[in-house]
Amino acid sequence: MAQSSAVSLRAAKQPKAPSKASASASASKADLCSVYALSCTGSEAELRAKLDEAAGLSELFRVLADETRTRILYLLSERELCVCDLAHLLDMTAPAVSHHLRLLRVTRLVRSQREGKQVFYTLDDEHVLTLIRTAKEHYKDEHHKDEHPNEHTSTTSTTRRRATQHG
Repeated sequence: MAQSSAVSLRAAKQPKAPSKASASASASKADLCSVYALSCTGSEAELRAKLDEAAGLSELFRVLADETRTRILYLLSERELCVCDLAHLLDMTAPAVSHHLRLLRVTRLVRSQREGKQVFYTLDDEHVLTLIRTAKEHYKDEHHKDEHPNEHTSTTSTTRRRATQHG
């Protein structure tokens, strides 16, 4: 009995971790405006029309969200490679790599060219290369910000938002 009371005393002394619900509620409050006031009233129709331009982008990002496919694209941003090269570099089987390449081909991120018994892959066009380079720069900048938080202050979105409100 003395042992169980010691355990309950230790449990009582330990601080309680915040529940997921309370952590979620405080995080969502931080993400919300404290006052509901629209800032897009002058450009609402234009912004709604822009939503049509986003059609299909989620499919592209879904394909890019897979780590293996991202690694394949990154390697292909360096040079043209055949399925065997990719399988070797990624420590995967050729059929597994081929499956990922098929999805990348369908979304027009890569293209293939057969040379004899080998199939070589490359990025489909400059847009894909730009996408990879931009993502790499973004990741590098974000990683640098995490290491040096006081060096970066972002005013781009604030400046853009204010310019559209007053312009």
